[in-house]
Amino acid sequence: MLAVANFTPLFGAVLICWIFSVCIHEFAHALVAYWGGDESVKAKGYLRFDIFSYIHPVTSILIPVLFLAMGGLPLPGGAVYIDRSLLRNKHWGAAVSLAGPLSNFLLFLSLAFLVHPHTGLVDPMNEEPPKWAILLGAMCVLELWSVLFNLIPIPPLDGFGIIEPYLSYENRLKAHRLGWTGLFIIYFVMSSKQGMSIFMNITDATIHSLGLPYETTWRFYNYALFGSST
Repeated sequence: MLAVANFTPLFGAVLICWIFSVCIHEFAHALVAYWGGDESVKAKGYLRFDIFSYIHPVTSILIPVLFLAMGGLPLPGGAVYIDRSLLRNKHWGAAVSLAGPLSNFLLFLSLAFLVHPHTGLVDPMNEEPPKWAILLGAMCVLELWSVLFNLIPIPPLDGFGIIEPYLSYENRLKAHRLGWTGLFIIYFVMSSKQGMSIFMNITDATIHSLGLPYETTWRFYNYALFGSST
């Protein structure tokens, strides 16, 4: 609970930005569903980008804030209810699920561009970087985590939603019987030393492949959430 103990305006800014990020994620789901044939999302208010249309007090605020405060990934986040029976075909069903992680990936790339040394907006060696730069760097890490986590093919994550339309009815039924159990199993695995090591290695490999240094990603993330750059 170190992040809670060191609650700062910067940490609060991360929370606010994360909430808006969740809204963009859910809006992407709804928009693609609308394009795919489910016009009910418009009547539900999902296309108005109304924060309260996407947010659930427990799954969108309480649980994510607790996970984020402990230094983890603030999931599960928001939710939109898609009537998949109205979608034109199974490919649209997969596209609806893909839209959320794709929006996070685009946000990640945008943030990575802004804090990249070649852009020149942020000096990675600055001992006292501006707060906006720290915020962008921290959100860069969180957006990437959101992409990687959501693409795990286990319900109720989007990764499963992407492949679900192509599974047999029996396999879909077996998967849905897990309910939220699969999500808790993932958290349990990721809380282990080996599971976290694998996840962090993938994160590092992705960040380094774009030429992003430690100073503008992990350093800013640690500073924003824990008040320390180490």
